[in-house]
Amino acid sequence: MENFELPRLFANRPAGHNYFELIRVDAMSAGLYVLQPGEPDRQAPHREDELYYVVGGKGTISVGTEDRPVTPGIAVFVPAGVEHHFHSITVQLQVLVVFAPAETPATT
Repeated sequence: MENFELPRLFANRPAGHNYFELIRVDAMSAGLYVLQPGEPDRQAPHREDELYYVVGGKGTISVGTEDRPVTPGIAVFVPAGVEHHFHSITVQLQVLVVFAPAETPATT
């Protein structure tokens, strides 16, 4: 069993990285995603379904053509292949991200 203390992990995540992977198994992967106020979210649609759970902060997420405010306690499902991004962030956004199946590593 692995135990993840999210406040500590967000505070101690590697510098210079918006995303930090916590776990990866065949069926899923999960990580922490952090965006600062005014910072653009440059992610592209993923090949996997995603669940975002907002742990801290305040902003908006666009999924397809819909915008929704996000605050702590909000969970948002994004189907594979759908355009999405966070924006209008007013307080550092801290998000737990779960991919199913495990996220395909980006190719360069």
